[in-house]
Amino acid sequence: MAGEQMRPASGQGKLEKSAAKLEESADQQVDSADRRTELAADRTVLAAERTYAAWVRTGVAALASGVGAGALLEGVVPQGLALATGSLLILFSGFCFFVAVRREMIRVAPPTPDTPRLPPAILIAVNGFLMLVSLAALVGVWLR
Repeated sequence: MAGEQMRPASGQGKLEKSAAKLEESADQQVDSADRRTELAADRTVLAAERTYAAWVRTGVAALASGVGAGALLEGVVPQGLALATGSLLILFSGFCFFVAVRREMIRVAPPTPDTPRLPPAILIAVNGFLMLVSLAALVGVWLR
């Protein structure tokens, strides 16, 4: 009978070890899933910054194109068409600068990412300045 009691005890020890391993594995999976979620939030923030940069780049290109179109088309096409082309491209640049800030200000839902976001004050200041440059270019195209 003493041998019979030993078997369940050793079987119980194996069961305890197995339960401990399962608990440890479950904790690791939870930690791993949480980390993957945090990394996904970081990737979302970085993707938003790339989108912001793309909008600003498009706006600067449209601004340069608008000023260039106004200057290059003068004398080639009717004055009104050159003015309209330059104005439309410059207005589009202002739209791009506005949308860049608006999209970047959208907050990411929890979990909170580890990656810091661009400060809103800097976004507004830089894009506000770019919009003023667009307005000055528009006035310059019209007063030429």
